[in-house]
Amino acid sequence: MTVFLKLLRTEMKISLRDPLYAFFTLLFPVLLIAILGNVPTMQEAPPELGGLRVIDLYAGLALGLAIGIIGLQGLPAVLATYRERGILRRLATTPVRPGLLLGAQLTMNLITVLISAVLVYTVANLAFDVPIPESPLLFLLAVLLNCSGAFAIGLLLAAVAPSGKTANAIGTFLFFPLMFFAGLWAPRELMPEVLQRIGDFTPLAAGQDMMTDALLGHSPELISITVLLGYLVICGAAAVKFFRWE
Repeated sequence: MTVFLKLLRTEMKISLRDPLYAFFTLLFPVLLIAILGNVPTMQEAPPELGGLRVIDLYAGLALGLAIGIIGLQGLPAVLATYRERGILRRLATTPVRPGLLLGAQLTMNLITVLISAVLVYTVANLAFDVPIPESPLLFLLAVLLNCSGAFAIGLLLAAVAPSGKTANAIGTFLFFPLMFFAGLWAPRELMPEVLQRIGDFTPLAAGQDMMTDALLGHSPELISITVLLGYLVICGAAAVKFFRWE
């Protein structure tokens, strides 16, 4: 087994031993769908949604919730804590370079998101007849780009935050407005025009739009792809520039 796979296995074991991480990334999105799916208004199909029911959109939003929690809160807090405790500095003196740990963290979080997606859509489809995305490959692309935007912001937070608690606090501060614009409290299509346009330039909203397009079998909007790649390039480059291993 390679060093990277050993690190990946270790990081997954550590994360799953944290009951809060396992709950909010794997169980909470499913629980959210199970609760909302039994609300009568969630079965309605407003004309603004193009034939979709509200619950159909909330399956993607539940997955976006997991992506936001991982990217904005979990990832930066863990990496900043590793640096704060000197773990990254000690790794730099061993054959296990810190970059491998960073790669293992990103891979572990991406695997968690994919497992969450399978759980959410399986429960949503079986319990509430939420359709499986008509374009699975486009949906996978949407999920990956959604993760790239959120994870890039998380890496930037990890780069500049002096401690794990600070990184988590900043991530939490960003999480709620970004989820608002993504449509967690009200579907984006039902928001006032000005809020929709602001949301177009936020990462979780752009990711939600891409997932909705994939659900309907539509090609993704160029603006959504551009916004997510923009966050990946800009925040990723800033994270590389400012990241400190010790």
